[in-house]
Amino acid sequence: MDDRREWLTLYLKGVAMGSADAVPGVSGGTIALIVGIYERLIAAVTAIDPGRVRRVLAGVRPGNLADARAAFREVDGAFLLVLGAGIGTAVIAVLSGVNYLLATRPVATYGFFFGLIAASAAALLGDVDLGTPRRKVAAAGGFTLAFLASGVGSTGLGSPLPLVFLAGAVAVSAMVLPGVSGSLLLVVLGQYEYMSGVVSRFVDGVGALAVGNGSDALVETLPPVAVFLVGGVCGLFTIAHAVRYALSRARTATLAFLVSLIVGALRAPLVETSTRLAESAESWRAAAPRFALAAIGGAALVLVLDRYSDAVEY
Repeated sequence: MDDRREWLTLYLKGVAMGSADAVPGVSGGTIALIVGIYERLIAAVTAIDPGRVRRVLAGVRPGNLADARAAFREVDGAFLLVLGAGIGTAVIAVLSGVNYLLATRPVATYGFFFGLIAASAAALLGDVDLGTPRRKVAAAGGFTLAFLASGVGSTGLGSPLPLVFLAGAVAVSAMVLPGVSGSLLLVVLGQYEYMSGVVSRFVDGVGALAVGNGSDALVETLPPVAVFLVGGVCGLFTIAHAVRYALSRARTATLAFLVSLIVGALRAPLVETSTRLAESAESWRAAAPRFALAAIGGAALVLVLDRYSDAVEY
């Protein structure tokens, strides 16, 4: 009974992480800090290497099962599987809900995202030190990259599979970094609304197939979902390791870059809202109260989370 309760608790912690990762501006890594599993998560992720993966996969052959189990325990595989199940459950549920809100309440939804992002940046600014030219260059680079990408990603990139792969890589790798939101990076790349729609249609397709109503929706959405997941796996063991290496070698400059990236990304929800207003022929003046009220709600949520996470540790 105690083991089942422990695994259920871990699953629910994954649900909390996934819920955070599915909305721009809230970091699943911060939730991992709050619920006390961040160090174990980092240890498990960094323990995975090609050698251990091969040992686990070799377990399908006779005589290799014991070694495969040992390798699985070395990477804390049960922990990762249960936590991943919770994260996946929440991401699917939240993105399906967000897809509905973007279709029916786009101004308020993007206003909420704006508040989440702004408060996340404000919560981290106290940790930024721009006392050297190197740090100033890093901060300027992060802001410029996010600011420019927010405009281009929202208007001109589309959603080709290579970009979906990149989006998966950067979004999933950000899950292990407190203060940096994977969904925020999807917004910057102009892929958040697209992927939320794809996930929603994919879930509908699975349901339709289960009741015998055809597989058209599943066939249509399977390629981008699969490419995104493959990109996420690659990013988790490449980009995430690279960022952690940068933090260990040049923590202050890297932190300045990451926080400035969040500040520059504030352009993304404004661009998306302007696009929606142009489509509906509504003015910013009429939409501003809804946008501002939702932004205040998003900011309040981040400030509450920041209070309970004490301090973001890199």
